[in-house]
Amino acid sequence: MQKPKRVYLDHAATTPVRKEVLDVMLPLFSEQFGNPSSFYQTGQEAQRLLTQARQTVADCIHADPREIFFTSCGTESDNWAIKGTAEALKKKGRHIITSQIEHHAVLHTCQTLEKQGFDVTWLPVDTNGLVDPEAVRQAIRPDTILVSIMMANNEIGTIEPVETIGSICREQKILFHTDAVQAAGSVPIDVRTLGADMISFSAHKLYGPKGVGALYVRKGVRLPNLLDGGAQENNRRGGTENVAGIVGFAHAFKLAVSEMPVTSQRLTMMRNDFIKSVMAAIPDTRLNGHPVQRLPNNVNFSFKYIEGESILLMLDHFGYECSSGSACTSGSLDPSHVLLGIGLPHEIAHGSLRVTLGRETEAEDLSRMVGDLSKIVARLRELSPLYPADRQQTDLNQHV
Repeated sequence: MQKPKRVYLDHAATTPVRKEVLDVMLPLFSEQFGNPSSFYQTGQEAQRLLTQARQTVADCIHADPREIFFTSCGTESDNWAIKGTAEALKKKGRHIITSQIEHHAVLHTCQTLEKQGFDVTWLPVDTNGLVDPEAVRQAIRPDTILVSIMMANNEIGTIEPVETIGSICREQKILFHTDAVQAAGSVPIDVRTLGADMISFSAHKLYGPKGVGALYVRKGVRLPNLLDGGAQENNRRGGTENVAGIVGFAHAFKLAVSEMPVTSQRLTMMRNDFIKSVMAAIPDTRLNGHPVQRLPNNVNFSFKYIEGESILLMLDHFGYECSSGSACTSGSLDPSHVLLGIGLPHEIAHGSLRVTLGRETEAEDLSRMVGDLSKIVARLRELSPLYPADRQQTDLNQHV
């Protein structure tokens, strides 16, 4: 029996490194291997590449290169922004505002701060996953030191009104952090209009390497050192820089930004066609997230009467690689906190499927997937004790 074609549809979890990115990285492992802190030629060449990469990342978001600090990942950037602000401003106040559907890098960081005596306001979202900017305004208190709201949700794709939230925070003189890990490379980011004081990024979500990220810190915002050691990252994060990773990150970001208009239009069209086809083919299906204000490549469904884990296993049998939510919680049997946050009951939240398209995704693959997914859902519903007995039954032999 011929194995099915493998179709990768989990680009929100990670992306393959682009060939163009790998090409600029490879020489830095063995030929241009210098330490940027060294004064001789090899080290200074590494320093030049590091400086160039910092400028490139800054240009992608219209920032000053002195506002870009390289980290190991988006999670580290989130931790530095939130815990750093808490430490720097704890004498001023101990109140933080965030949403109920943040990535766990923000969620768990804020929960840790709660254990340390900080007060966190967990803002609810509407059924599409949107944070109400006025709810942010109403939650601000005299002791509020930070608001952290993600730019786009990693599970349901909803793009949050961060510019409006940033404007409110600036008006109230409150620091504003946004996790842009999922949004970078997919939606335009301009720090001149965004109003964010700190922004988190990760390379492996935009066809760069794993193990490298960045934190934008607006000029004038002072955070405690993340790592004490050498003078790297303007004395803010000690440790020899991952030059190859940083150069790859910068090149991947530059390519993503330059190609964004064409890529976004293509992915949005495929995404919309796929959503329409699945909703027409499979009854009792719910689209999670905002129908329009969402990332170009994100699709998230809930299928009534069945569990997402079973869908994933059978899709994998057919050659499709998808997820039921965040890759960071793939080992958990609990339903997604994001889906519960938008008001789904546990039994429906358990039946979720996230499909995230990428540069290599072809329309014919998605068209074929609609048929296979229909068969999978039909069979799982027939096997489910939750499926109403009076529903029309189909022949099991038609399916897997």
